[in-house]
Amino acid sequence: MNRSTRNFEHLILPWLDAGYNLARWLVHDDAAASDVLQEASLKAFRYLDKLHGDDARPWFLGIVRNACYTHLQQQRGQLEVTGFDDDALDLLHHQDGHHAPDPASLLHHKQDAGRVNRAIQALPAKLREVIVLRELECLEYADIAQVAGIPVGTVMSRLSRARARLKDMLLSPQEEKGR
Repeated sequence: MNRSTRNFEHLILPWLDAGYNLARWLVHDDAAASDVLQEASLKAFRYLDKLHGDDARPWFLGIVRNACYTHLQQQRGQLEVTGFDDDALDLLHHQDGHHAPDPASLLHHKQDAGRVNRAIQALPAKLREVIVLRELECLEYADIAQVAGIPVGTVMSRLSRARARLKDMLLSPQEEKGR
């Protein structure tokens, strides 16, 4: 195994899941997200010598982000929007650690997860990307700024707007049910 391959495995492979997650949220299609991730991974491998430092996550996610927007520009008007697969969320958080949640709890959890996913998908792309990078990928503001190519202040502003919109979207139906 040559040095480039070892460096790629050490620096980039740990972030493939994060790259796929970002791509999936941005392009709304599993197959397209896989294609974008593969393209971004090849670019990262090709340009790995351009990485400064050891923190490859923001650098790689920036490549994924750019590949997503390139894909979206090429596919404009041709995308089929698919729902986020929240079946994996069903098995999360056993109530007492020993028994699976009852069917009513699973249904409620799946409905809530679906509402959150739909609300995130409804955000404009610039707000969706910062909320995904911060809340789902747990990147620091400076890293998000690097990924998105924007100042940290813009990251904070977009996050604030994204959170406010999500709150409005998620609370509105609840308030109507209570009336």
